[in-house]
Amino acid sequence: MTEQRASFFLGDSQIPPGSRAVVDIPFGKLYTHTELNIGAHVVHGRQDGPILLVTAALHGDEINGVEICRRLLKVPRLNRLRGTLVVVPIVNTYGFVQQSRYLPDRRDLNRSFPGSEKGSLGSRMAFQFTEQILRKCTHAIDLHTGAIHRSNLPQVRASAKDKVALSMAESFNAPIIIKAASRDGTMRGTANNLGIPILLYEAGEALRFDEQSIKIGVRGIVNVMQQLGMLSRGKRLGKTRSLFSKKSSWVRAEHDGIARYYVSLGQTVQQGDLLAHIYSPYSDFEVAVTATLSGVIIGRTNLPLVNEGEALFHIAEVSSLAEAEKTLDAISDEVDNAMPLSLTDEYGVV
Repeated sequence: MTEQRASFFLGDSQIPPGSRAVVDIPFGKLYTHTELNIGAHVVHGRQDGPILLVTAALHGDEINGVEICRRLLKVPRLNRLRGTLVVVPIVNTYGFVQQSRYLPDRRDLNRSFPGSEKGSLGSRMAFQFTEQILRKCTHAIDLHTGAIHRSNLPQVRASAKDKVALSMAESFNAPIIIKAASRDGTMRGTANNLGIPILLYEAGEALRFDEQSIKIGVRGIVNVMQQLGMLSRGKRLGKTRSLFSKKSSWVRAEHDGIARYYVSLGQTVQQGDLLAHIYSPYSDFEVAVTATLSGVIIGRTNLPLVNEGEALFHIAEVSSLAEAEKTLDAISDEVDNAMPLSLTDEYGVV
C-alpha cells in the first residue's frame, strides 16, 4: 500500500493531500490597528512533486498578475496536481487597496528583501514573507507589470547562471527572455540566494488589465508546471520559441517637453531610427529621440509629458531583427487564436 503524502503547513493551517485552502497570514499592523494580512491559495496534490510559488502585486498597483492568478486557480487539471502550488495573488495588500506601488511609509516592498524582524514595516513584511512562504517553496514565478504610465512587452527575466530558471523561462514561452542578474533587495534576488529557481514575468501597465499579457501569463505558468512534472505532459501551449536577449538599454529624454511617440511595443528598430520628437509648447524648439541600439522595443512610457533624463523606451538586443519580427508576430497570433485553458483542458489538448 502506498504511503499517503504528508500534509502541507502554511501559517497556522494544515492542508491535507488532495485538498485546497486559502490561508491568511498576518504580516503586521498599521497605526490604526488595521491588520495587514496576506492571503495564500494552497493546492496540495496527492502525489509528491515540486512546491511552486506564484506571486503577484508585490507592487500594489501591478494588477495583471492578480487576474493571472485567478485564472490559473480555475484550471481543471489542478485536481490532478503532483506537488504543491502556492499562489499569493496580492502580496502588497496595502498598496493594492490604495492603488499604489508602495507601502504606507513610501517604501518599495520589492527593495526590502530579505528583510529584518526588527526593521521598517516593509523590511518586516519582506522578512515574514521570506521565512513563512518563500523558504517553503522549491521554485517560484513572480508576476509584474510596467510602472504607472509605462507598458512592458510580455517578457520573462531569469539569471543567466541558473540553468533551472533558464529552462523554466524557455518553457514559459513569453515573446522574449532577458538574461539578467537580479537587483539587491528584490524577492528574486533573495530566491536566487536561497537556491530557489525563479522567473520574473513582466507584462502590461500598472492599474490596467491587458488581455494578451494575461493569456501569455496563464499559459506560461501551465507550461512551466508541465515541465516541472506537476501537471501531466500534454501539448505545449505555443509552438514558437521565445527570443533571447542578453542586453537591454533605456533611451532617455535629453530635454524637457511634450513627446510624440512613433514606435510601439514589440516593434523592431535599428540604431539611429527615429522613436519620438520632444517639443516645447512655448516655442518652435523640437528635438528628435533616436534609438541608441538595434533591437526590440520591450518597454515604453505612455505619458507624453517628459522631464530631462526620463526613461522613454526600453530596447532589448536580439541576434536577428528579421527573426524577431517573425517570432513576435507568431506568438501574438498563437495567443490570440488559442482557446481558453478551461476548454483546452476539457478536451485534453493541454
